[in-house]
Amino acid sequence: MRVLILGGDGYLGWPTAMDMAARGHDVWVIDNYLRRHMAADTDSEPLIPAPKLPDRAALFEAATGHKIRVTEGDAGDRETLARVFQEFVPEALIHYAEQPSAPYSMRDYDSARITLDNNLGVTFNAIWAILEHAPDCHLIKLGTMGEYGTPNIDIEEGWIDIEHKGRRDTFLFPRAAGSLYHTTKVLDTDLIWFYCRVYGLRATDLMQGPVYGLTLPEAGGDTRLMPHFHYDDIFGTALNRFLVQAVAGVPLTVYGKGGQTRGYLNLLDTLQCVNLAMETPVEPGRLRILNQFTETFSVNALAEQVRRVGGQMGLDVTVQNLANPRKEAEEHYYNPAHSGLLDLGLQPHYLTDEVMAEMLSLVRDHADRIDTGRILPRVKWN
Repeated sequence: MRVLILGGDGYLGWPTAMDMAARGHDVWVIDNYLRRHMAADTDSEPLIPAPKLPDRAALFEAATGHKIRVTEGDAGDRETLARVFQEFVPEALIHYAEQPSAPYSMRDYDSARITLDNNLGVTFNAIWAILEHAPDCHLIKLGTMGEYGTPNIDIEEGWIDIEHKGRRDTFLFPRAAGSLYHTTKVLDTDLIWFYCRVYGLRATDLMQGPVYGLTLPEAGGDTRLMPHFHYDDIFGTALNRFLVQAVAGVPLTVYGKGGQTRGYLNLLDTLQCVNLAMETPVEPGRLRILNQFTETFSVNALAEQVRRVGGQMGLDVTVQNLANPRKEAEEHYYNPAHSGLLDLGLQPHYLTDEVMAEMLSLVRDHADRIDTGRILPRVKWN
């Protein structure tokens, strides 16, 4: 298939590009390096440096024989996106091109404005590029489980049946995002659903939980082909942060009581999920929502597993509860459904002690690059 990936330089975008190319698809990626610029501006560079896209694509092609086409450009620019669409006419569009950090979106007005403009602007452009240049293209959009918040009822898979005053209907499950970033994802979902209803867009919205992991078979051990692994307080996800803190001898930063529970998944499973969604396109006019995670953990549970496995490896790992810089429930009910991708054939990689030890070992190989000044929270939700 002809697969266009927006945000192809990112933590998920680059692994997806390699995986799709290795499977024999014709892959084209677009990225304007927004996340690299934001990371540099906030002193939040990743643990392992990576070349820019043309060099990474050349390294990957030399190692595997598989080609990835590259456009260094802004998917928020309508003409840039239109030119690629007219030449390539993608059959699937995988949309990762959004500012992905909740803390970044809550820093100040400028960061909030960038988040709002970029995330909604790129989604809007992507929809219209499909409508005008590739109307049969299947939009695969990366949403987030954070759209739902932490309601005191079971979270359904995107939709909920409601009975009210003797009548029934089906609606998008209520959203209650906890940051501006997550709110832009809610707005994305509403925008896509509108264009499905009115214009016949076909779309899959993947409500993904936090992702962990570094290793990819397509990288072949070449660190230049590994994804951007952030461990800082702004762009690093909870488990990735804890792994680096454990190696650096910094107490694991548990915010508040640590009962915050989310659905997590291995980076390898993100690639599986995107492929499964692409291989089963939906009919025109349908918005399919799939909750994309494999296991739920509280922050305390993750910290305890890192502490225990790290100790077995000779690391002196301690845990420290910090005043929570975020506005969120620290103890709550959390029971989200996630059968859709399993029904499509997802074979999960679970967070075993062996997987944890492998990740800690890889981080330890790069311990000399850890900057402990990037670990404590620098952004507050106010």
